[in-house]
Amino acid sequence: MRPVFLLVAVWVMTAVSAHAQDAVKVDPKHYKVEFENEQVRVLRVAYAPGEKSVMHEHPANVAVFLTEGKGKFTLPDGTSQEVAFKAGTTRDGGAEKHLPENVGDKPFELILVEQKGSHGH
Repeated sequence: MRPVFLLVAVWVMTAVSAHAQDAVKVDPKHYKVEFENEQVRVLRVAYAPGEKSVMHEHPANVAVFLTEGKGKFTLPDGTSQEVAFKAGTTRDGGAEKHLPENVGDKPFELILVEQKGSHGH
């Protein structure tokens, strides 16, 4: 009976860690699914000033900035980069893992269109 328990425990931990990096699952306060089909998942992303997420990942995507803002993105290796963006601008990005933070003095909001099949969503 004990080996079965261990096998189930390992399976559950593997399943949890495989999905643990999804922004919607690990940070639902900042990431909400607005639309989803077989090709894309559309997220609304919103951060108040000073708010920080947790490390998560996104597949290849296109961001549409609804407001201006200033973000800081920390990568798994500890390096970070600050990015300023203006309302109405767009930016495409490849699949990546990061920890975002609003380092500006105003809330910011964007729409993130994730491409399915480029990461496993």
